[in-house]
Amino acid sequence: MKQKQNLSFWKLWNLSFGFFGVQIAYALQSANISRIFATLGADPHSLSYFWILPPLMGILVQPIVGTLSDRTWCRFGRRIPYLFIGSAVAVAVMCLLPNAGSFGMAVSTAMVFGLISLMFLDTSINMAMQPFKMLVGDMVNEKQKSLAYSIQSFLCNSGSLIGYVFPFFFTAIGIANEAPKGVVPDSVIYSFYIGAAILILCVLYTTLTVKEWNPKEYAEYNERKPEAEEQKAGWLTLLKNAPSMFWKVGLVQFFCWAAFMYMWTYTNGTIADTVWHTTDVSSKAYQEAGNWVGVLFFWQALGSVAWAMVLPRIKNEKFAYAVSLLIGAAGFAMLPFIDDQNILVIPFLLIGCAWAAMLAMPFAFVTNALEGYGHKGAYLGLFNGTICLPQIVAAAVGGTLLSLVGSHQYNMMIVAAVLLALGALSVGIINKKEQPIQ
Repeated sequence: MKQKQNLSFWKLWNLSFGFFGVQIAYALQSANISRIFATLGADPHSLSYFWILPPLMGILVQPIVGTLSDRTWCRFGRRIPYLFIGSAVAVAVMCLLPNAGSFGMAVSTAMVFGLISLMFLDTSINMAMQPFKMLVGDMVNEKQKSLAYSIQSFLCNSGSLIGYVFPFFFTAIGIANEAPKGVVPDSVIYSFYIGAAILILCVLYTTLTVKEWNPKEYAEYNERKPEAEEQKAGWLTLLKNAPSMFWKVGLVQFFCWAAFMYMWTYTNGTIADTVWHTTDVSSKAYQEAGNWVGVLFFWQALGSVAWAMVLPRIKNEKFAYAVSLLIGAAGFAMLPFIDDQNILVIPFLLIGCAWAAMLAMPFAFVTNALEGYGHKGAYLGLFNGTICLPQIVAAAVGGTLLSLVGSHQYNMMIVAAVLLALGALSVGIINKKEQPIQ
């Protein structure tokens, strides 16, 4: 089997550039879903239930995309057809979701319309996102994978910078940030429209600049089992035979992604309460808080971009991973005690350090452990379950936890801090020196 050659920086860049557009869509979703559904009339104790759908679709879609793309060989490539189709669907749905309250429907009907739109949006984003991780696994050697995933993390967080700040920007240039009760403001609707346009342009760039290996070339650089054997292995068999690294990193992932689920769900209510001193979702103050949450997520992404450039320079990857999560935990713990909107930038910069590590390091550990294994796409799709499952669990118990901590949404930030600290402790069980399957 041939050794994969080092790729130039720009080839590594092109492999992941479409992720920039995909992440704009994901940032708009993560920063505005609670705001949209709260505006439509959702109760704070029910907000977390609306967040079950995105990771649920991810846990279903990602393994399917991984498995199908493992078996796809066509003139357009192996992974690229899936990212292009997923992006095209995402563009269409991004134009529908923020309009859930604008079609004159009853509150319950608007909620159902929003949920169905959210389901299709997250399905398509997951379909578009997964192939980028697989392209790195297919075409990048072990020595460059940390760099490749760091570039992916950089582009991912750069996309977040744009997506998060859109509503604030459009409000600043005069687009309405208020709307009738139950209707999403134009500042949010326009953000989704522009994000959709950028998404499709970025994905087109990657599809035009990346040439995937054909089956013969792929076989020269990647150890593949015979096709018949590839077809026989089901997901349960793959999970049974997965390297222990898969499960160890998965435990860390559980705590991390549960923490960030609570950030996405409850930050709007937290900032509205602690800084704007309101819980009235129809008020001007609540919508101003919603815009500022986008700005704070912008600073989180900026912290992630900066920290993503630091991570490859730290030789001990386990240490870098654990410290990043502890820094993020400190950021979450600060949030309930700050009532100045500008000072809030500091904890979100710290949270960004954890986010950078979560995007780059788990896939570097796991893809290296999968060297010598077949079904890489399927394995990475299944590994996405370690991202989706904790979010589903966290969303399912979020309302109950909120009641237990006093029904103040800012207390969920303390819960998130504890979860990230547990994730940092769990990094200790990772053993980098795993032997690949023979």
